[in-house]
Amino acid sequence: MTAKRKIRFGVIGCGLMGREFAVASARWPALMDMQASPELVGICDLNEGLFDWYKSNFASIKTCTTNYEDLLSDKDIEVIYCAIPHNLHEKVYTDIIRAGKHLLGEKPFGIDIEANRRIVDVVKAHPDIFVRCSSEFPFFPGGHQIQQYILDDPWGRIIEVHSGFLHSSDLDFDKPINWKRMVEINGEYGCLSDLGMHAMHIPLRARWLPGRVYATLSQVVTERPNGTGGMDACETWDNGTIICDVVHPTEGYSFPMTLKTYRIAPGETDTWYIEVIGTDFSAKFSTKFPKTLQTMHYKNGGLQEWRYRDLGYNSAYKTITGPIFEFGFTDAILQMWAAVIDEFIKRDTDMYFGCITPEETQLQHKILTAALESGKSGKAVAL
Repeated sequence: MTAKRKIRFGVIGCGLMGREFAVASARWPALMDMQASPELVGICDLNEGLFDWYKSNFASIKTCTTNYEDLLSDKDIEVIYCAIPHNLHEKVYTDIIRAGKHLLGEKPFGIDIEANRRIVDVVKAHPDIFVRCSSEFPFFPGGHQIQQYILDDPWGRIIEVHSGFLHSSDLDFDKPINWKRMVEINGEYGCLSDLGMHAMHIPLRARWLPGRVYATLSQVVTERPNGTGGMDACETWDNGTIICDVVHPTEGYSFPMTLKTYRIAPGETDTWYIEVIGTDFSAKFSTKFPKTLQTMHYKNGGLQEWRYRDLGYNSAYKTITGPIFEFGFTDAILQMWAAVIDEFIKRDTDMYFGCITPEETQLQHKILTAALESGKSGKAVAL
C-alpha cells in the first residue's frame, strides 16, 4: 500500500470550528481511497486556556502560540485553517496568503464587500496559493444528491428554488450578547453573513445568480445581557429573507429564488435545506430529516406525487461506514475536509462538489450587499 501524503496544518482560532477540524483529522482513517491526510502541527488563539484540549489529544502539535505570525513563519506548516471573527478576515487572510501558506477560511471572507475585494485581489496576485471557503452542509448525502441532479438537469423548466439555514438558539432572550451582535466585529450584514453561505453554496455553484434582489430584514431582539449585570444593544440583523430574480445560466428564462437566513426560527436547531421545483422533476432535502430525500417525477397528464427515499450514508467520499447507517454534522465536516484535501492535491481538476472558491465569495458579497441595501430602502436592488 502506498503511504498517504501528510499535509501539515496550522489552526488559527481554536474555538468550536477549530476543534471540529481537529477531530475530523483524527477520524481520517474512516475515509477510503484518499491520497493524502491532514496532520495538525500548530495552533494559535489568544485564549491559551484552549490549548490543553488540543495538546492532550494531538501529539503531532509542536507549536502553540497567541501570535499567528508564528504559524506563518513555521516552515513545517503548509496549510492554515482560519476561523476568526469577521473583522479580522482581511488582515489575517491576506497575511496567510502573502506568507505562502494555503488557506481554508471561514465565511463570509471579509467583513464587507470592500474587505472581500481586497482579500480576493491578494488571492489573484498569488495564483500558486490554494484558497477555499468553508461550507459543510451541502456535503450531506441529500445535498450531494441535489448537486448531482443539477449536473444531470432533469428539471424541465425550473419554477422556483428555495434554500436556507435556520436556527433557534437566539430565541432565548436571556442569552448573553456576543460578537455576532456587534457591527464593528460581525459587520452590518448580521445574520446574512453568518448564515448566508450555507444558503448560497449550491445556488452559487449552479450559477443561479440573481439579477435583482428584494430583502426583508428583522431585528427581533434589540438588547441582550452583557454579563456584568447590564444590557447592551444588539446592532445586527437577526433574520433575513432574500427574494431573487434569477436568469437560468444556459437557457435564458427567469425564475424566483428565495434565500433564508434566520437566527431566530422557533423549533429549528441548525436546519439547512434546499428545494428545486421544476416542471418535469423536483427535489427537496432538509437536515431536519437527514436520511430523507423527496423527489417528484412528472409527465403531462400523469400523477403529481412526492416520493420519499431514505439515503442512508451515501456520501461524496467513500467511508468505512455502511450505507444503511445515518449521517450527521460531524460526517459533513469530514466530507468537507475530504473535498479540501482532494482539491488541494488535484488543483488542475474541475471539482464540481468542491468547496466555495474566492470568486464565489465575491458573488456572495454582491448578493448580501444588495440585500442589505434593499432591507434598508424597502426597494428591489439590481446587481
